[in-house]
Amino acid sequence: MRLDPTSLRLFVAVMEEQAIARAAVREHIATSAASRRLAELETQLKVRLFERSNRGIAPTPAAYTLLGMARSVLGEMDGIARQMREYGSGMRGHVRMVANISAITQFLPAQLQGFMTQHPEVQVHLQEKISSEIALAVAQNTADFGILNAGRYGGDLSYLPYRQDELILIAPHGHPLTQEEQVDMQQALAYDFVGAHPGSAINAMLTRSAAQLDMPLKLRIQVTSYDALCLMVAAGLGVGVLPRQSAALYAGTLAITAVRLNEAWAQRQLLLCMRSLDALPPVARALVEHLVRP
Repeated sequence: MRLDPTSLRLFVAVMEEQAIARAAVREHIATSAASRRLAELETQLKVRLFERSNRGIAPTPAAYTLLGMARSVLGEMDGIARQMREYGSGMRGHVRMVANISAITQFLPAQLQGFMTQHPEVQVHLQEKISSEIALAVAQNTADFGILNAGRYGGDLSYLPYRQDELILIAPHGHPLTQEEQVDMQQALAYDFVGAHPGSAINAMLTRSAAQLDMPLKLRIQVTSYDALCLMVAAGLGVGVLPRQSAALYAGTLAITAVRLNEAWAQRQLLLCMRSLDALPPVARALVEHLVRP
């Protein structure tokens, strides 16, 4: 037996309107066609749903039983259609996202909170990686898109501007460098450094800058997070470099002072990378469009 949703919807309308003619108008169908559909429904179910007379129709006990079941079935079918439309419009689904620590600590918390408040059925799976690993993850399709530092990563990827950030130097309170309004790397390289983990963009910049100045980079310790870096600097183990907004999260509670870095590479561009904007799933594309807004 294959029940026609249109016939079930018409049946519910007849029960609610208590007249075939009014139900036919409501469902945009001719009265004769409505009567024929109801008769076919009774034949399919092998049960009389209405007693007919010159005074109209009267539902049978079977009709009242069918009414609850029909409303339930039609509600579930409407739910299926609604959820599939939501998937198609990007309102529901799962996004695989990778980002570097700079984006995660400075910009993403508020942006993701805003997006997921608007779209509570969306699930965002976010992983932290260094920029080179982000480009690889996107190229290999293990992530829908990523946020990384501008650079050369190879592969056939597309990029969109995301945000600007600024790298600054932090030092313990009372350190000689904290007496300056700004410092350059030649001054900073005279001291021990607390570095980020190997392969990070900041470490690469420090190493490159030291090589260009023909000076050693004295990495006393390397850590894997900005909070650990700030804790080590506050403990007097060296100076460090990290984004200004990330440092601001710890400056109020730790004995560290931020000093501007007088280096061109301290001004950085963060980018969104993907294989293709048009090829993104609708929900991932909606998140990208949300993130690139000023």
